[in-house]
Amino acid sequence: MKKSIGISPNIETLFGTRDENVRLLEDGLNVTINLRSNAIELEGAAKDVARAEQVFVDYETLQRSGYTFNNGDLNSMLRVLTSDPNSTLRGLAEAGRQRSFGRRTVQPKSSNQRRYLEAIEKHDMVFGVGPAGTGKTYLAVAMAISALLAKRVNRIILARPAVEAGERLGFLPGTLQDKIDPYLRPLYDAMYDMLDPEKVDRYLEKNVIEIAPIAFMRGRTLNDSFVILDEAQNTTSEQMKMFVTRLGFNSKAVITGDITQIDLPNARRSGLLEAIDVLKNVHGLAFVHFDESDVVRHHLVQRIVRAYDEHKNRAVEQQMLLLGEPRVPEAANPVDKQPGEPESSSRKQNPEGVN
Repeated sequence: MKKSIGISPNIETLFGTRDENVRLLEDGLNVTINLRSNAIELEGAAKDVARAEQVFVDYETLQRSGYTFNNGDLNSMLRVLTSDPNSTLRGLAEAGRQRSFGRRTVQPKSSNQRRYLEAIEKHDMVFGVGPAGTGKTYLAVAMAISALLAKRVNRIILARPAVEAGERLGFLPGTLQDKIDPYLRPLYDAMYDMLDPEKVDRYLEKNVIEIAPIAFMRGRTLNDSFVILDEAQNTTSEQMKMFVTRLGFNSKAVITGDITQIDLPNARRSGLLEAIDVLKNVHGLAFVHFDESDVVRHHLVQRIVRAYDEHKNRAVEQQMLLLGEPRVPEAANPVDKQPGEPESSSRKQNPEGVN
């Protein structure tokens, strides 16, 4: 099927740098897009052509309404759109408008990130599990700030296990805040990226934003709060159980972690792994799993994550092959004398077996 649609003003901005968005739409929607002198020609299956046409219609509508795409948001939305047949460009843009993230506009850059944001909105407890660079922590902080600015919660609590120091932080110089700051720097970075530094400092001073190692969460009930537990793969079973039972009224909790980067000493079982197994059928909470296709850092990070996964899979396969090989019986050793077997001439000449 072929269809021509009229060219609207500034439509070329939809194409992206070196037409990268056009190639993305062609590959994702299985259509061919050709720019003619006075029209855009779409070719493909009827359903695919209709979806592609809707993208151009939505883009024109958003432009007329004054919507501005920032920092690669358009490319990110198109990636989500091509991977999720139920999404539209206009729907994704308007969903972003409904959330206030301070001075930043945060758009999901993959379908899993979109499911993650929707899960946080709909559930009181969400687990985000996946490799580094998939936006688990950043999006959780963004949703916490959105809830705080909209006055849906009164405070944000950010927790993290200080595994490297074994939770014994006394030997580090400075106050308690000085001791735990190095472990919580990624959370600070996300906050300063979305809010003015002066506002972050004021919130920290007034305990509107509270940052603490998980060891100091015991015994508390957290009401009217948005609670984030980062690096949850490094919690012990006891710590995880303690954390998930802290939730009070009108509160949300987001637990993020990467089960491929467990740093617990003495090979203790990760509290995150246990929670995934124990809580998988509990009504009212959600699990969102990310993979290397959701990595939004430098393109090399995605390749690195994939390389480590492939290496791990090869190691597991080799171990299974080794375990599956039959053991060679000791009797097969030609040097050992079998029962009833006469000694060989070499054995007689060298009774001690010395070469």
